[in-house]
Amino acid sequence: NQDVCAVDIDRGFFMVADGMGGVAGGEVASALFLAAVTETFATPQELTLEEGKEQVRAAFLLANAKIQAHAAATPAHKGLGCTAELLILCQGHHIVLGHVGDSRTYCFRQGQINKLTVDHSLVQEQVDRGMLSWEQAERSNLRNVLTRAVGIDPQITVDIVCRQFQPGDIYLLATDGLHGMVDDWEILPILCYDAPLSFKADILINIANDAGGGDNTSVTLVEILP
Repeated sequence: NQDVCAVDIDRGFFMVADGMGGVAGGEVASALFLAAVTETFATPQELTLEEGKEQVRAAFLLANAKIQAHAAATPAHKGLGCTAELLILCQGHHIVLGHVGDSRTYCFRQGQINKLTVDHSLVQEQVDRGMLSWEQAERSNLRNVLTRAVGIDPQITVDIVCRQFQPGDIYLLATDGLHGMVDDWEILPILCYDAPLSFKADILINIANDAGGGDNTSVTLVEILP
């Protein structure tokens, strides 16, 4: 399993990362991402929206540098990297989300689910250009080809998503083991279900496994309480 997921309420971050590359290289990459996030958010602090965006971006840049340095020092792990989702809460009832790769973050609000991220993948680019329909993309042999990941290149571009949160919101951060097996409409009733987050997470992983379990599945759920 090359996935890592973490919740640190004291430091105020929530994340998933999905490693790739080399013998055990992916596991190292996702662990280095967590190490970079923990280092960046070393002490609890209430951040403004702008400070939050800079801190999230800084965590990705540090992770990228750590993975690049490890790859340079460990030839067997050349090409390692990871996809990642990192969410924090900021002043003014804002979330700040950092996204690279094809892991995803969803927001469940008032009975509806919305995807907050856009996959950094070849098939997503083909869909955006009108070269493929979504139905064709789902069947494509190239669906796992990434166009962006943490640690692959010396420079990295991070998608930053900001929005105000509301009481009752549930944010779902998940590796592609979930959305590769389960459609969004199947996720919605689980998030609607009146149950603890840990139980919902177990159900999400179970339905991904029941659908074939083609990859490791990791989820982090964050609920905004009244």
